[in-house]
Amino acid sequence: MYGLAAIAVAYALTVLAFVVAGRREDARAIAGFVPDCVVLFTRLLRDDRVARRHKLLVGALIPYLALPFDLIPDFIPVAGQLDDAVLVAFVLRRVARANAAVVREHWPGPERSLGLILGGAGR
Repeated sequence: MYGLAAIAVAYALTVLAFVVAGRREDARAIAGFVPDCVVLFTRLLRDDRVARRHKLLVGALIPYLALPFDLIPDFIPVAGQLDDAVLVAFVLRRVARANAAVVREHWPGPERSLGLILGGAGR
C-alpha cells in the first residue's frame, strides 16, 4: 500500500515539475501515458486486424499488471516497478512492430508519446 502511494506521489511530482518548468505538453504526455496505454490495450484487443498472438500478449499483460504479486515484488524500490514497465514496453514493442498503423490509429494520447512507442519499436 505504501509503495503504491509512493509511486503516485512520485508520478504527481514529476508531472508538477514539468508544469513548473513550463513544459506543459510534456507534463500532459507523462500524466496521460498510463491511461492512454489502458485505452490502447483495450482497443487493440477489440481490433480484428491484430493477430491472435498479439492479443494474447496484451490479454496476459493486463491481469499481470493488476495482480498484487509480480516477478519482482513492488516493495523493492525501483526494481519492483521496473519489471512492470519492462513488460509494458516489450508488449508495446511487439505489437507496434507488426501493427504500427493500427497502434497509431488507436493511440489516444499525444503524437509525441506515440513517437516514443513507435521509435522504440524500430519504426
